[in-house]
Amino acid sequence: MLRWRCRRGMRELDVLLERYLRERYPSAPAAEQQAFAALLDLPDPELLAFVMRRQVPADPHWVHVIAKLTDSDA
Repeated sequence: MLRWRCRRGMRELDVLLERYLRERYPSAPAAEQQAFAALLDLPDPELLAFVMRRQVPADPHWVHVIAKLTDSDA
């Protein structure tokens, strides 16, 4: 189910979300997994604004997940 929700209308988001799901999600703590799932409910433009650092999420758990999404060492 999460894999399908990672498929977005923007290829840039697809790459980041699918990489996180594959490489980090399985070993992430439950709170981080829940924050990731909640991020997937956001519309693409809002999620992209967070990823591009044009906006900062108010939820600190989202800030943490966004940092992991954009970590180039992932």
